Amino acid sequence: MKLESSDLFLPGGLFLDVDSIPASFVSLILSSKTRRDVGRISCFSRASFEIFRREVGVSGVVGGGFLSLSISINGSEGDQRYVQESRADECEEKENVVVRGSGAMNMTKHLWAGAVAAMVSRTFVAPLERLKLEYIVRGEQKHLFELIKEIATSQGLKGFWKGNFVNILRTAPFKAINFYAYDTYRNHLVRMTGNEETTNFERFVAGAAAGITATLLCLPMDTIRTVMVAPGGEALGGLIGAFRHMIKTEGFFSLYKGLVPSIISMAPSGAVFYGVYDILKAAYLHSPEGRKRIQRMKEAEELNALEQLELGPIRTLIYGAIAGCAAEAATYPFEVVRRQLQMQVRATRLNALATCVKIIEHGGVPALYAGLIPSLLQVLPSAAISYFVYEFMKIALKVEST
Repeated sequence: MKLESSDLFLPGGLFLDVDSIPASFVSLILSSKTRRDVGRISCFSRASFEIFRREVGVSGVVGGGFLSLSISINGSEGDQRYVQESRADECEEKENVVVRGSGAMNMTKHLWAGAVAAMVSRTFVAPLERLKLEYIVRGEQKHLFELIKEIATSQGLKGFWKGNFVNILRTAPFKAINFYAYDTYRNHLVRMTGNEETTNFERFVAGAAAGITATLLCLPMDTIRTVMVAPGGEALGGLIGAFRHMIKTEGFFSLYKGLVPSIISMAPSGAVFYGVYDILKAAYLHSPEGRKRIQRMKEAEELNALEQLELGPIRTLIYGAIAGCAAEAATYPFEVVRRQLQMQVRATRLNALATCVKIIEHGGVPALYAGLIPSLLQVLPSAAISYFVYEFMKIALKVEST
């Protein structure tokens, strides 16, 4: 056969039945090296062969081979270009798989950072959280120290951590989703607007959206916990018992009681909490002191996780506490209304506005701020520890920016 100069690259193929041809021919074509490197394309000086072997199991046929032959004269550019494109496609496919895998792993680590932050902070401030609920849910009128003495006398030290496990089950996924959603929304907004840095408006919008997202996903656990600590909640038999009782007596959607005031509360709360912290952080990092700290961190050879905190441990705690207190004070009346809605039964259920009016009629406007002092005392260390642990865990787990 004579090949013209224009026929530099001639692909072809042939299906072979392994059982119907000599074994010597099969072993020649499918050498041991070829079997190891199925799909690999080799270039020769005068000809190149591409061999694929595929095992099939159709209509009793045990196996077969597919021989694809491509011939090039003197290692022509056409054959080499075919080889290069095939390898480029293979490499690109592998890179896409790696990117998707690393993205999922990074999201998991990001969520774990927020969850650990919630678990540590909530356990630390559980006694203050218990006092806050006593004022909001049970309507206690006693002074703070009198209430502390009563709980210690009747239930012992463990009484201050009553409901903490359920609280962790609620707050760990809530904070994990909240932190992750905020960072994700904020970074997407920056890319959409094309700004070099996040604006204050983008921070507040991302914070509000993160609060709404977390509320929609985690409200049922918060409702169950509120029912458990309400009068008579002890008789329901813990988390599972309270869940069954609510589903049986009021239906599934009773788990979402107070959804509207929850969203109304969490949108501004998330906006203030994340917005204030990020504004304070950005102001420091752009200050001369902040720039010097970042420069020293870049010049240092080895830094532990604490030393890698951009704000430093103390400033991270302070800024977190300020952000938490600002968010709590701004949205506390919504929290009071939401708790009252969650305790209502179907027969006497009121909407959010009517509940708010009823609270004011019974206790005046100050009733909307019942328990604010213990709440602020609880939020201050909780927000400080939460942000500190979150920033620390992101460094320890090597979380990348989303």
